[in-house]
Amino acid sequence: MNPRITILGAGLTGLLTAYRLEKLGFSPTILEARVRMGGRIRTLKSSKDTPVEMGATWFGVQHLNLRALLQEFSIPHFEQYMQGTAFFEAFSTAPAQAVQIPQDSPSYRISGGTSALLNAIYDKLQNTKIHFTQAVQSLVFEETEVKIHTQTQSFGTEILISTLPPALLLNTVDFSPTLPSDLREIALHTHTWMQDSIKVALIYSTPFWREKKYSGILFSNVGPVTEFYDHSDSTQTYFALCGFVGGGYAKFSKEDRKAKILAQLERIFGKEANDYLSYEECIWAEESYTKSKLQEKVAVYPHQNNGHEVFAKTYFDNKLWFAGTETSTVHPGYMEGAVYSANQVSKLVNERIS
Repeated sequence: MNPRITILGAGLTGLLTAYRLEKLGFSPTILEARVRMGGRIRTLKSSKDTPVEMGATWFGVQHLNLRALLQEFSIPHFEQYMQGTAFFEAFSTAPAQAVQIPQDSPSYRISGGTSALLNAIYDKLQNTKIHFTQAVQSLVFEETEVKIHTQTQSFGTEILISTLPPALLLNTVDFSPTLPSDLREIALHTHTWMQDSIKVALIYSTPFWREKKYSGILFSNVGPVTEFYDHSDSTQTYFALCGFVGGGYAKFSKEDRKAKILAQLERIFGKEANDYLSYEECIWAEESYTKSKLQEKVAVYPHQNNGHEVFAKTYFDNKLWFAGTETSTVHPGYMEGAVYSANQVSKLVNERIS
């Protein structure tokens, strides 16, 4: 009889791990703290059903595992629009410079939004149970099983695969017995992708920037926007600009933040920037199931300890396994890392059991 397998997290790694395990004959369970699947993949439908990405968005030709997965599920993708003039703001005391972006290394987006990939995997699951709103509070590793306690329920399992960001896991879950000190230290100092990012998008009825021969690309040292891109869809039905705002702008109210963003966009792209249909934003540091408040006390640099060797080991006599993009040795922090991790952990679990 196959052992009970429980996966923490219904993001890309968690869903794909469950799918791969199903193909190997297992019937896993997924516990997800949020009311939705996806984790840091979050496609919103805004004005006129325009899909905009508040989380993972782009990938490149080097992301072989993700590209193979898209092909496996017959999900189309398209090249990021980068034609025309881009702008770079180096100093607040000087006007933005018009620049041309090299086209030799294109980025790509998933048609219909990144969540299309999640939905495709979810639709293929047949023997996986997903329990939402189940934030894990404690894990008790006994001789024959793991007791999982959430805020409302308890579960038992023989193999536990955590796809949560390691720092989030260590800061929000009590372990009995405690984890080895080296693992704890590394995990608590592991960077969580998107943990301090603010993602914003503005939806428009027309791509006014293209009419001006602008690419919609902005890089800025001045802010609040640090990176912005054309976010129109591949069918030229929906039009938007989307990108990142400096994390320090989380201290402002939403209206103040939006006003500062619009002032910058008007300065760069013209007064048409104010003629938006809707405005969307996501402050990931305020997402409690992405970043714990305790992480504010620990300074980490981007990708710090991502793919560390401690995450490749198993713990408590093969009962605890780590997966997820931060643990991947290949392109950690990206969707590619999430896919590679799912492929690896499902394969290794099967080999260990067989």
